Amino acid sequence: MSLLDTLKSDMIKAMKARDKDTLSVVRMLKAAVQNEQIEVGHDLTPDEEIGVLNREYKQRKESLAEFKKAGRDDLIAKTQAEMKVVEKYLPKQLSDEEVKAKVEEIIKQLNASSMKDFGKVMGASMKALKGQADGQLVNKTVKSLLQ
Repeated sequence: MSLLDTLKSDMIKAMKARDKDTLSVVRMLKAAVQNEQIEVGHDLTPDEEIGVLNREYKQRKESLAEFKKAGRDDLIAKTQAEMKVVEKYLPKQLSDEEVKAKVEEIIKQLNASSMKDFGKVMGASMKALKGQADGQLVNKTVKSLLQ
């Protein structure tokens, strides 16, 4: 079952349950996936679908930080609820320890020893952890392990 099919099904469930908040987020996700399909000109691969979901999640995460700075409690709660809905469709995120273990493994495979190898390790790490970890966390972990 593709992501679009899942989103359509969940949209119908939210309509029947009269859950307006979930419905609006699912509609936004469905629209984002469909827009991406139109843009690339073919059905999305699972990796491309995860990329769209990550982008949507990241937008909400950045908005949340801005709302906290501005003290907008009303928007903070709404954005956190939206993030929970988006998380349902994303693969399980790895913990900090799991990310560190994977990055250590990649460093051993590439025989990386210094910050000169940062680009090589970062590229391999992002490819291996795509959709499972935030890029900023991976970046911070790679830097700390190579120093």
